[in-house]
Amino acid sequence: MTLTRRDVIRLLDTHGLAPRRSLGQNFVVDPNTVRRIARLAKLAPGDRVVEIGAGFGSLTLALAETGADVTAVEVDAGLVPLLRSVVEPAGVTVVEGDALSLDWDGVLGHAASWVLVANLPYNVATPLVVTLLETAPRISRMLVMVQAEVGERLAASPGDAGYGAVSVIVSYWAVAAVVGRVPPTVFLPRPKVDSALVSIARRATPATAGDYRRLKEVVRAGFGQRRKMLRRSLADVVDQRAFEQTGIRPDARAEELGIDEWGRLAAWTG
Repeated sequence: MTLTRRDVIRLLDTHGLAPRRSLGQNFVVDPNTVRRIARLAKLAPGDRVVEIGAGFGSLTLALAETGADVTAVEVDAGLVPLLRSVVEPAGVTVVEGDALSLDWDGVLGHAASWVLVANLPYNVATPLVVTLLETAPRISRMLVMVQAEVGERLAASPGDAGYGAVSVIVSYWAVAAVVGRVPPTVFLPRPKVDSALVSIARRATPATAGDYRRLKEVVRAGFGQRRKMLRRSLADVVDQRAFEQTGIRPDARAEELGIDEWGRLAAWTG
């Protein structure tokens, strides 16, 4: 059983709570939507699942219905006692904390593989996905609900309108795709934009060899002046000889290069 809009409104009123804009809280209040998310996550009984921003536990309950072993993370101390009362009877473990600074090794324990499923607050979605890709290798798959524009950036390919530095960084670690859309009407309060469901599958090994910090430096320099040709935007970080040696056009622009090309430029040492 999951929570309806009426259930969430009743819980808010009963406990004197309100969605906190500072935390980007938009609660999912549609049972069909949370069950759809659980289906798209392709969970099986016994899978280890971590949810970030569990709120009142509507999505949490849908995840538990699959038979998965669910750990729910919530940063709002005022919500945590209520969340525990809703989801712990379903066998869910609740962790209070900020996902951006959490001890993920401690949360994930010794299990080799986890799935992250979450309705991520719009204001932290991008840094959170990148941080988890960088620091939590035991999270092998993600299904995240984010602002539609953010979702398009996470999953964009060269030439797409949303393609940018974040797209390249995600593609270094994983394969990402938008797998669904969600309208504002299923949230409380209603956001002003649509949301996207993004599937992110971690690669067995990163897409390119070489130093990751160097790759990020080069990618961010290129997209920092994305309207310029690469020979200009990368003049301070890449030797001009690298273009000829790597076969990459110096008059190309950042949005034309895929992860392989960025990797070659970053790895070139002369």
